[in-house]
Amino acid sequence: MKPEIQIILIEDSPDYRETLALTINMESDMEVADTFGASEVALRNLQNGPKPDLILLDLGLPGMSGLDAIPWLQQYCPDTKIIALTQSNKEADVLRAIALGINGYLLKSSTVKQIKDGIRSVMEGGTLMDSEVAGYIVNMVKTKPAAVKIEEPLTTRELEVLVLVSEGLQKKDVGEKLDISYATVATHIRHIYEKLQVENAPAAITKAFKAGILPYDD
Repeated sequence: MKPEIQIILIEDSPDYRETLALTINMESDMEVADTFGASEVALRNLQNGPKPDLILLDLGLPGMSGLDAIPWLQQYCPDTKIIALTQSNKEADVLRAIALGINGYLLKSSTVKQIKDGIRSVMEGGTLMDSEVAGYIVNMVKTKPAAVKIEEPLTTRELEVLVLVSEGLQKKDVGEKLDISYATVATHIRHIYEKLQVENAPAAITKAFKAGILPYDD
């Protein structure tokens, strides 16, 4: 009989992946059913394959990032819980992951016990956030809930561009900041407008704030 909680681990470090899977598999109520080193491979398998109860997802993956994979994972596995397990404590990553509706956010500095307890907590309906990085974001989400829903999520790069635009930077300055060309910035901005269904930067910024994908400056 299979353990109650079936888990998929998406992590590019073989050593961390194998060690974590081994320790999780020592528990009687949970099992790592499969592991993947890249988002693309995981998505190909999950699209038509068996769906896990929970996914442990690294955000800093090669190729498609974990952040960019979240909407696809949610589409292919709508009933699956997702916990970000990452080294990143960057505000933008935390904010983006929460805006996309993940169920938990843990740093890799967490102990194995914290990870296992977190899995159980999320499976019981709780929300798991690492206290080091997410306390202020949880408060923000609770006090200022999203008033607008974005149908097509922005990519990580599009969000970075939008954050800089919201800070008053022009396209040229955004390009220099992110080390990309003016034309690439213009393309990202056009995609942002299309996804947010707006016609200009002020409207994009306003809608992004209302949707909860840009932080408030309290």
